Amino acid sequence: VQLQASGGGLVQAGGSLRLSCAASGDTFNSYTMGWFRQAPGKERQFVSRITPSPSITYYADSVKDRFAISRDNAKNMVNLQMNSLKPEDTAVYYCAAIRGRYYGTSNFPYWGQGTVVTVSS
Repeated sequence: VQLQASGGGLVQAGGSLRLSCAASGDTFNSYTMGWFRQAPGKERQFVSRITPSPSITYYADSVKDRFAISRDNAKNMVNLQMNSLKPEDTAVYYCAAIRGRYYGTSNFPYWGQGTVVTVSS
């Protein structure tokens, strides 16, 4: 499966952004989709994931109640709605995929190219 992330940008603290990830090349609803991020000088960290339908979602504590992941199987897309953004959310955001219903937060084998999110204070 090939992944293409988009939607990053510059936003003020407290603002919102919506990231999207378009998937192609395989049956989209066969994959658990995830979002990860990597801040400058830091290791990549898990943000959120969503299983194939019927979907189950999971979030890192740092984004719980602020971010919402969703998928549109008809459009082969997964979205990440990010609200109440903080400067510490600044990072390159990556979408990732793993075949099947997966409940882990690492070892995703397929990755998109990343989209930059910058939150100014």
